[in-house]
Parts: sequence; structure tokens; C-alpha cells
Amino acid sequence: MFTENAIDKAISHGIRANLAQIVQQLIQVFLVGLTIGMTRTVVPGLAESEFGLTAQAFMSLALFVVVFGLVKAVMNLLAGHLSDRFGRRRLLVGGWLLAIPVPLLIFYAQSWAWILWAMLFLGLNQGLCWSMALNSKLDLARADQKGLVNGFNEFSGYAAVGLAGWITAYLAEVYGAREALLGFGLVVIGSGLVLAVWKVIDTHPWSQLHQQHHRLAQETKGENVNHAAMRLSAMMHYATFKQPQLMALNQAGLVEKFVDALVWIFMPVFLMSQAQSLLQASAIIAVYGVVWGASQLITGPLSDKYGRRGLIAGGFWLCGLASLGFVWVETVGAWTLLAALMGLGMAMLYPTLGAAVADVAEPKWRASILGIYRFWRDFGYAAGALLMGLLAFYSESLIWPFYLVGGMMLLSGLWVWLALKPQKRKIHNNLSI
Repeated sequence: MFTENAIDKAISHGIRANLAQIVQQLIQVFLVGLTIGMTRTVVPGLAESEFGLTAQAFMSLALFVVVFGLVKAVMNLLAGHLSDRFGRRRLLVGGWLLAIPVPLLIFYAQSWAWILWAMLFLGLNQGLCWSMALNSKLDLARADQKGLVNGFNEFSGYAAVGLAGWITAYLAEVYGAREALLGFGLVVIGSGLVLAVWKVIDTHPWSQLHQQHHRLAQETKGENVNHAAMRLSAMMHYATFKQPQLMALNQAGLVEKFVDALVWIFMPVFLMSQAQSLLQASAIIAVYGVVWGASQLITGPLSDKYGRRGLIAGGFWLCGLASLGFVWVETVGAWTLLAALMGLGMAMLYPTLGAAVADVAEPKWRASILGIYRFWRDFGYAAGALLMGLLAFYSESLIWPFYLVGGMMLLSGLWVWLALKPQKRKIHNNLSI
């Protein structure tokens, strides 16, 4: 078991220098992705088969994602700030402990309200564990590796989301939905907790070293360095309303979650309304998650080399067009292609947004600023689910949520394009990681 004494040695930044711990953190985010992924297609399927919610019960279907989004958003905000004060590892372990009730509540659920409670605990788990795994990798990596690290992180997490959706749908066909989620969930959560306790170390000292380097660079340039503590409320106001680039990035984070909420709530129901089985629908949706995850191995490093702006805006526009087109086609091949294009668009924008926020944030407050960004990003689950649920309810149609998401993505990408200045990336002679 690792102890605090294990980090008393001289530390250095870089993927190669900290490869063992970065691999452990990638395993952590993979398991976190499996935990949320297991709810992606099976839980919407349970809504009708187990709890009597019809395909027209749009608000009830949307509510479980609203609860998840609100809780995860708040936890992201608090987790980033708390991790700056208390370290990453403690919050990671706490997040896994809070995940244990999720499969148990789903298995024993007597009503849809039990599912909402399960989503509350899932939001707590995701807000703590995903945030800590990413912050730890950013601590360990060099400053010029943020895009690469975000790419690896999101590849690991969202490939797992896609795989878990398909695996649990298959297990549900064989063993039953509740039994599948119980067995799969307990194995995944137990593995995450054991590895967090026995293999993960706290990376706060690496974060402090980043801050020292940043301070020295400012002093070398003769800049005025303000070391005063900043309250979370002040940082929230600054990042949300005063800094133009962070304003654009925060709204982009919020809107891009509309796509994921659409895939989570309405895409399974839409596909099943088109005579697709749960397993067939989950296979199409899994393409979205796997393409999203795998492509980030390319898009993350590309953003380090060529800049963030084009990838972010282009990803928004690609997702927007794919969302609009999804309800215009009628074949499995076309749905699969559009799901893949959505995944590619998300791969272009998702790790790049996080890296862009890290570019702007001072290292000392980076975890908190990233926490604020993740607050707005995951608040997009709640806002998007609520808007789509209301729109579907009043229009009595599954089509209009796809139109809403498509239009919002196109507009949000335009905002980012106008707000972010073209960024010249430095070409480093030292290409080692």
C-alpha cells in the first residue's frame, strides 16, 4: 500500500516520469466510466418494463438525469475546491464509497423514486471520482501535456461508458435487467475502491510544484504576483461573468452536455420506437461512446500542437449537424454513422475544452477553476434534460429534443469561435513524454 512517505522523494512532472501512477488514474476513470455507463440504456429500458412509464412520460424519464446532473455539478464545484485543501486521494476513496448504494437501490427499487435516489448517489460518485482522477493526472503531467492527458483521460472514461452500456444490455437479455446491474455494478465499484485504497497516491505535492514553477516564471518576467487566497465564490464570479474566455468555455461545457443527455434519455427511447430492441439500440449508442473515447487519443494531443479553438468549434458544429440528422434517417447503418459522427464531434471538443480551461487557470487554483467549469458543464445535464423533457412533453414528440440540441450546439460553437483568439502552439524540441 502506498503511503504519504512514498512521495517524500524528489518529484518531477511528465507522463514518462509518473507513468505508473498515471496508469492507475486511467484505470480509475475507466471504472468510473463503467459505473455511469451501466445506467445508459438499461435504466431507460426499466422505465417502461418495470415501472410502467410509457414512452410519452417524458418528464419522468428526464427527471433521473436532472437529479444526476444537479448533484454531479455541485460535487464538481466542491470537489475541486476541497481537493486543493485536502488532497485528491481522500475524495477519490470517498467517491467510491458513495457509489455502493447505486446498484443496490436499482436492484431493490419499488418505484421510480428509488431510481432517482440511485442517480443522486451516482452523481456524488461521478463528481468526486472523475474529477479527482483527472486532476491527479494534470498534477503529474507537464504543463505542455494538458491536451494529451485530457485525451487519455476522456478516452479511458468514455470508451468505458460505451462498452458498459452494451455489456449491461447484453447481460440484461441473459440474466434480467436488475440482476445484470447489481452484479456488474458491485464488481466495478468494488474494484475501484480497492485500487483507490491500495494503489493510488495523493498528487497534491505535484500540484504545488506546478504552482512554484508558475510563480518563478511570473517573477522572472517581472509580473506582479498576487498570492492572496481567493474564496470559491469570488472564483465562481470571476470564471462565470468576468473572464471572457472562461465565460465562453463554461457556456460551451454546459451546452455540450445536452448531447450526452439526449443520448442518455431520448436516443434509446427513439430507437426502440423505431422497432429496435434494447440490445440493438445499445449497440448503436455504444458506437457513440467508443468513437468518442478512442478519438480523444488523437484530438487531445492535436490540441496541444495546433490549438484549441478550431477543434472545439468544429466539434460543436459536427455534433449539431449529426443531432439534426438523426431523426431524418430510418436505417441502422445511418443511425450508426450519425452516432459515430456525434462521438467524433464530442472527441474534438470535450478534452479540448478542459485543456483550454487549464490553459487559462493559474496552477494554484486550477483544480478549483476546473471544478467551476465542471459545475457548469454537468449542470448542462440538468438544464438539457429539463428543457428536452418540457419540449417533448408539450410537443408530444421525440423529434424536437434532437432539433433543440442541434440548434444549441451550432450556436454554442459560434460563441467559442468568436470568443477564443487563435492560439499559436509552441513546438517543443523535447518530444519526450
